Amino acid sequence: MSQQPATSDSNVSREEILEVANLARLGVDESTADSYADDISKVLKLMNTLSNVDTTDIKPLANIHEACQELRADVAKHDINRERNQSVAPTVEEGLYLVPQVIE
Repeated sequence: MSQQPATSDSNVSREEILEVANLARLGVDESTADSYADDISKVLKLMNTLSNVDTTDIKPLANIHEACQELRADVAKHDINRERNQSVAPTVEEGLYLVPQVIE
């Protein structure tokens, strides 16, 4: 695969997809290669568009929530009513919930 410098309108060809698939030992037919080439070209065009956005005075975002999330104190509470909770369970024995075996 020949290496070419990235341009502002980077398009990926079917041949490039098939060559990479061959190198990765993946079975990709031509119609799928066309679809992959189109999808990857769209992503590259989007990346080129984003790279042209002026972010000079924009601070990097570390968290999508700008405000700090308040957390409650990690204190044990003893107000759980085990009998009430287990009264709706299908099967209970000696204070334990019984569940069907799923691993042999």
